[in-house]
Amino acid sequence: MCDAFVGTWKLVSSENFDDYMKEVGVGFATRKVAGMAKPNVIITVNGDMITIRSESTFKNTEIAFELGQEFDEVTADDRKVKSTITLDGGALV
Repeated sequence: MCDAFVGTWKLVSSENFDDYMKEVGVGFATRKVAGMAKPNVIITVNGDMITIRSESTFKNTEIAFELGQEFDEVTADDRKVKSTITLDGGALV
């Protein structure tokens, strides 16, 4: 199911990330620091549970979830949100 995603991934580039952070209310200083981060993302699967860990010099975060199930998430800028992640056309959305 998600085995193709398992492994360690390195961010190479991101498009419009500053605009996205501005839109969701991230402050100027945090946006500038976060925009420079190039995290490693480690994805593991244990049964139905998927874990995504992001490691950078800025901050480390981790989420664990089952596909299609809403879960509580604390974002890298400490916002508390509800998220649902699905598999759509071979992509985690």
